[in-house]
Formats: sequence, structure tokens, C-alpha cells
Amino acid sequence: MAVSIVIDAGHGGYDNGASYQGRKEKDDVLKLALAVGEKLKNAGYQVFFTRTSDVYDSPYEKAQIANASGADYFVSFHRNSSPNPNTYSGVQTLVYQENQVVNDIADSINEHLSEAGFKNLGIDERPGLVVLRRTQMPAVLVEVGFINSDQDNQTFDQNYDQIVDALAAGIEQGIQEARGETERRFGVQVGLFQYFSNAQYLQQQLEDLGYTVQVKKEGPYYAVIVGQEESLEDAVQLQTSLREMGYDTLIVNL
Repeated sequence: MAVSIVIDAGHGGYDNGASYQGRKEKDDVLKLALAVGEKLKNAGYQVFFTRTSDVYDSPYEKAQIANASGADYFVSFHRNSSPNPNTYSGVQTLVYQENQVVNDIADSINEHLSEAGFKNLGIDERPGLVVLRRTQMPAVLVEVGFINSDQDNQTFDQNYDQIVDALAAGIEQGIQEARGETERRFGVQVGLFQYFSNAQYLQQQLEDLGYTVQVKKEGPYYAVIVGQEESLEDAVQLQTSLREMGYDTLIVNL
């Protein structure tokens, strides 16, 4: 059974979260949540969302949604704010109480986001936060930069695609480490054919370009899969290069 994750976009509806110069936290985190959730789905995870539009649910209701899903993990996206603009910058991941599982996930997320351009402010315990206290699965809350930091907003906007990739890869690697999984591999599916000869033809084309390619039987069809990547991050990079060549792609587990 696929590992399942609840992705929570903080705030929503009449609750804007933090705001700065017309920018609203609820909008930034919803955009992130939907994009990261889609990448995790493509990687083979079962993904639930607490919201997919601009609606409000209380933190208690968000925790209830997560618990009702029966998911294995919970990740909430927020943006930080300070009393005075441009005082602080960086990413931080909050947990109810530090333990090996949430620390693995939080550390991985922070490290990947630091590679996307943010300062790593580490992990902090916040036992008073309802979505961390009331959820029944390992839960982390990611503060993706300060919304009232011009530096962090510039990083958020200019490196947005890299941040989405970093969050997906950070969650993926953190869960792998927490579960002790080290041998997982990913590929990028570039075609699904009814006839083996058609799949074989595409395989040959891609191998001529220097790619490692395999054809796998998927029910009545033949899937053409490129690569055997050790991390979701590497698979995303491979997917990007193949998309730039005009292929329709899907990241799959091998």
C-alpha cells in the first residue's frame, strides 16, 4: 500500500494568515501545497489535502480531516512573520515534540529548502499548535520563509519551481529516512502503448540519446520508463529535461 500524506495549506477563507504589502500567506501556501502534492502523487504517494481552494477550516477541523484520512504523515505549509519587517529571514520547521521520525522529516525539508536559497533556522518544538497536537500521525509544520522579508519573498518568487521540488524531495527523503528505506528507485514514464513494437521503438530512440530505458508491462499496456534514480529530486531533474524535449512525463516507482 502506498505511503499516504496529508498536505495542509495553512489559513484560508477569511483567515489571511500573515500579510505584507498586499501579499497574503493563505495564497502563497495554497499554491505551494497543490504543486508539492501533485509531485508527491506522481512519485507514487497517496496525497490528501485539507483544502484545495480559498476556504476556511479551523485548526481543529484540519486535524480532524487529517485523522479521518488515516494518512501516515501530516505536513502543513505556512509562512513566518516578525513584528517588524525585514528583521528575520529563513525557513523553520515546527514539531509538537522532537523525536526521530519528525526530526528526520523536518531536517530533510530544511536542508532541501536551504539549497533552494533560504537560510536554515532549524527545528522548533511548538506543543501549543493544534494541527501538531491534535493530529494522530507524525506531523510537521513548515514555515517557508518570512512573508514580511523582502529577501525571502524574492527567493520565494524567483526560485519558486526549485522550492516546490525541494519541498517534495525533502518530504520524500525524510520519510525514507524515518522508515529506513534506502533502496527505493524512481523512473520517468514517457509513453504508454498498446503494442510492444511501439514501446520498443521509443525505447530505441531514447537509448540512442544516451538514456537508460526499460519497457515494463502495465496491465494490457507497455510503459516506457527512463532512468533508475535514487531520489525524487534526481527524478524531478530528469523529468524536467525530458519535458523540455517535448515528452509527456510521469514519475513512477520502480
